[in-house]
Amino acid sequence: MQTTLCFDFGNTRLKCAVFNDALLKDVIVLNDDSVSSVQQVLNEYKPYKTLLSSVIKHNPEIETLLAANSAFHKLGHLSKLPVTTPVGKPETIGADRLALVTAAVHLHPKKHNLVIGLGSCITYNFVNKFHEFLGGSISPGLEMRFKAMHDHTALLPLVKPDWNFPLVGYDTRTNMLSGVILGISKEIDGIIEEYEERYSDFNVLLTGGDMPFFVPHLKKKIFADPYLIYKGLYAISEFN
Repeated sequence: MQTTLCFDFGNTRLKCAVFNDALLKDVIVLNDDSVSSVQQVLNEYKPYKTLLSSVIKHNPEIETLLAANSAFHKLGHLSKLPVTTPVGKPETIGADRLALVTAAVHLHPKKHNLVIGLGSCITYNFVNKFHEFLGGSISPGLEMRFKAMHDHTALLPLVKPDWNFPLVGYDTRTNMLSGVILGISKEIDGIIEEYEERYSDFNVLLTGGDMPFFVPHLKKKIFADPYLIYKGLYAISEFN
């Protein structure tokens, strides 16, 4: 059985998905991007292959460490992918978005797929049935919206996300919860409707750490998968 480690360094958390062959066995949260933290994971799992997907300025020494201890690949615009990328500046496409559309064509080949990632930012990623990643859109994420209201006003508090809130808020906190979470839910439904006007038949895949806050409020049919990005990273590791 072959072990593959897929490191996913996002703006909020640093994670590592552990695969035994193609089976996802575990997801680890790293304390930081230090050599010692990564070495600890390597010592425990002794991987044959490793892949790094990073959207932050991570410690470059860990790339040397991974290359010395495994068959290592860093995800970027030069990686081999089962999709084509938009013309223009492919080097500016986030590694996370490449992983999401790869997962979509891996799980739903020859279909139009709209992949929505709910992280620090919300990304809408459309890949058509010809496996062409056409692009999409980016908007502020859940915590970013709460933080913006707090930072740019004198009195609004910094609210933590909570699934339990009313439509009609009865105090400042519940007003903000209703505004942000229902607002994003309607944004998602509205963007799906815009795509429906152009593409009559497509899948909608929803993923990301904030996904549980929105699934109960969405009217559109979706495939919710919290591990979608890791499945995409594993597929990319196989291609490379």
